[in-house]
Amino acid sequence: MKKIKLILKYIYLFLLPLFILSSCNNNSNKIDETPTRGNIKISVDDSYKLIIESQVYTFESFYKYAKINAIYKTEAEALNDFLNDSIRTIIVSKKLSKEQEADLKSKQIIVRTTKIAIDAVCFVVNKTNTDTNILYSEIGNIFKGELTNWKSINKNNKLGDINVVFDNNGSSNVSYIQNKFNITKFPNYCFSANSNAEVIDYVESHKNAIGLISASWLSDKHDSTSNNFLSRVKVVGVSSCNAMKEDDPDYSKPYQAYIADGSYPLTRDVYAICRESFAGLGSGFISFIAGDKGQRIILKSGIVPGTMPVRLVQVKR
Repeated sequence: MKKIKLILKYIYLFLLPLFILSSCNNNSNKIDETPTRGNIKISVDDSYKLIIESQVYTFESFYKYAKINAIYKTEAEALNDFLNDSIRTIIVSKKLSKEQEADLKSKQIIVRTTKIAIDAVCFVVNKTNTDTNILYSEIGNIFKGELTNWKSINKNNKLGDINVVFDNNGSSNVSYIQNKFNITKFPNYCFSANSNAEVIDYVESHKNAIGLISASWLSDKHDSTSNNFLSRVKVVGVSSCNAMKEDDPDYSKPYQAYIADGSYPLTRDVYAICRESFAGLGSGFISFIAGDKGQRIILKSGIVPGTMPVRLVQVKR
């Protein structure tokens, strides 16, 4: 009997560390994250930095145990992060292609895409430039290399050759223009800065320049960055797609009402894309942006909410 007790004691002493180790491993693999708690990184197209900063600040104010580390980069870089599984949630202005979704599905990864806003690509010119209305067709011809001088837009404009500057190589603004006007290569007078701020700096200091940025950088009248940018450049109005100069066309600027009713012709949707296999913090953050509070933040920012209806009021004077 004593021998049996001794054997059982040794077995117990041998197995106890294994049980403890197994328990520790199970706890280490457990994901300590919910839709309102945890610490994650997300990749965001730099075009939407001002908006997402407001969303993150508000979300974290409501949920004290949530930490969203938003990394702002080009759209191409954000998509690359997502497809390489280094980031589970991204905010960009394009959906994944069918091929990309199929590849992820073959790896048993289900992607959820949520439309959160409608944005616009806008153009800015120097304060001294009197030509702040441009035909849609002229925009295309500038990027195709067929319209190179301001005099071609207005014979009285003496600013000379046109210089075009955009925010970054790989940015969503660049890919949008390429897809919109079927352009494979830009002319040599189009070049990249390193940020939206540098676009404004260049246009402010070069009278013949035209800059390309997201409307979200200029639309929020309550934001100091937007107001600073607007005080230094002029926003360009663009005609409808089929307008001709002889038709005396109407021109629309990338303001909220004209984005919402489609008058401004260079608009695009903004998406939050998630690949979480569980109800994690990325899913919770996207639900917040697409919900009432998040959509009100987007409405206040001056672009158009993606899920909340916008009420347009015509004021007669």
